[in-house]
Amino acid sequence: MSGRHAGSSDDEKLWAELGLDVELHRRVVESISANYARQVESRPLRPAGMAYFDGVIHGAHGARAREIMARKAAGAKFVGTFCIYVPEEILLALDAAFLALCGGTAVTIPYAEKHFPRNLCPLVKSTLGLAYSNTCPYAPLEDLAVGETTCDAKKKTWDVLGKDGGFHVLEVPQKKSPAGRRLWLEEVRAFAAKIEELTGNTLEAGKLAAAIRLLNRKRRALARLHDLRKGSLPPISGTDALVVMQASLIDDPARFTEAVERLNAELEGRAAIGRSPFPPGAPRIMISGCPAVLGNWKVHHLIESAGAAIVVDETCTGTRYFTGEVAETGDGLDAQLEAIAERYLGVDCSCFTPNTERIENILRLAADYRAGGVVQYILHACHTYNVEAINVTAALKEAGLPSLKIETDYSEEDTGRLRIRLEAFLESLEFRNDG
Repeated sequence: MSGRHAGSSDDEKLWAELGLDVELHRRVVESISANYARQVESRPLRPAGMAYFDGVIHGAHGARAREIMARKAAGAKFVGTFCIYVPEEILLALDAAFLALCGGTAVTIPYAEKHFPRNLCPLVKSTLGLAYSNTCPYAPLEDLAVGETTCDAKKKTWDVLGKDGGFHVLEVPQKKSPAGRRLWLEEVRAFAAKIEELTGNTLEAGKLAAAIRLLNRKRRALARLHDLRKGSLPPISGTDALVVMQASLIDDPARFTEAVERLNAELEGRAAIGRSPFPPGAPRIMISGCPAVLGNWKVHHLIESAGAAIVVDETCTGTRYFTGEVAETGDGLDAQLEAIAERYLGVDCSCFTPNTERIENILRLAADYRAGGVVQYILHACHTYNVEAINVTAALKEAGLPSLKIETDYSEEDTGRLRIRLEAFLESLEFRNDG
């Protein structure tokens, strides 16, 4: 991302209109821009279709916020989300504007640490820092924020943020038992009622069916993009695939889906002629664990700069987001809400116990994408993924797959150490293959 993307004069006028700290906001955007230019746009042989997704990233603090303002001016409500358990179909069917508010930059973390513990997940701290530093363009536009109970840090954070109202928390069960499924279905129904109350609209089976079809189409487009990475010469880098996934969380669903379908057509052509950002024989890596939200490309950059090809991400900014469709039932609202609840409970977050489903999915993905090794990406203080890494490592070892667990945050302070560890891991894979 070049300097011209680091906050235009129009963007700064918008930030001022929203009452944000314009100078600090400029610094936040400049930091994200610099990282994007160095870690993403510098990658070789990028598909032409990535220009659209670059634009989504560039416009996250400007153009997209103006779109939300326009939607609100036309009478729509805006809902900010923090997790992929939020049923987007319901928001879409009730004509609510929505996007993910998660932060992926280190710049705002010190502002969160003035109020919250330092030994907190960097994703949570970055997100909170955007609010406490008055640099989130969506905070002044927000009619409702939706949290969830996937980790203790988030649960207690919602208590703080929601004490003045304007917050809804989805209780995600900790077991996928019959009782857990009943609880989750009631949560989905309560969420639909909450959004009806917020928007003043009534959920209708026809509109919900259309929303289900659109978001299933979006999932299929993303699944096709990832299927194209299974070939011996992936036509897109893992870093660019991550950018597409990050864009999926903030862009207009219909427009985004069309852009992915256009990109897929280009990637199919590249795959047919063997055009790839990787040389033949590059080590094939699967990333497993925590999400890498907008602003965070560090680990992907380090791995692919070392000569490996990231072929799949078993994360919430990877396969977890699009795996599984909502059944397109025509049996009325109750059946539709049950289908939505069933699909979203299929997401295999590390919050569940037991979590054999996730272990099985990791092994299946590694086989499907012919991964030669797995990097477990764990954010500092993310205890569920860090503890579950013990079982993941054991399962991968039994399957004969080498793995490396790294714990990191959003800062650049550990990049030298990480680079050494990752390069050594990749060398061990090459030695293993040569042997």
